[in-house]
Amino acid sequence: MIEAVIFYISAAVMIVSSLMIALSRNIVHAATWLLGTLGSAALLYFLLAANLLAVVQIIVYAGGILILIVFGVMLTARNPYMRFQPKRGEVLMATLVALVIFASIAGLSLSHAWAVLPDGAAGQPARIAPVRDIGVALLTDYLVPFEVSSVLLLAVMVGAAYLARPEKR
Repeated sequence: MIEAVIFYISAAVMIVSSLMIALSRNIVHAATWLLGTLGSAALLYFLLAANLLAVVQIIVYAGGILILIVFGVMLTARNPYMRFQPKRGEVLMATLVALVIFASIAGLSLSHAWAVLPDGAAGQPARIAPVRDIGVALLTDYLVPFEVSSVLLLAVMVGAAYLARPEKR
């Protein structure tokens, strides 16, 4: 019962935070709302007993990426409290794209035949891979995607540093 209450509260916080990210006109406020969304996702991972994913969510995304976004905004913008004023056409296009994506995901979710657990499997705990097995898999079977993601993050850091450099006159 308590897990269901925590799930619904976390889902509500995630939905409200996500909407506030999209509707916020202040970029610093949007980054703050992003923290609520990422924290709620981490809590959902904890509820699913995916502890490694939850900790990675907190450390990498809520800790690292969010701070990188805030510093990037502070270093590149002349005024960090600058308000974003989209044009009417941009809002309409974004709304149209969001509705198409939502309809696609909803249609796929409703048309998919979801697997049903057998009667005896409901009370059985799921086998969770230990962190050691995940680490070994990342450094053996999934080494190339792991390294590609690290190169991508390096490119993002170099791009942020390039954008933050002062203009030469």
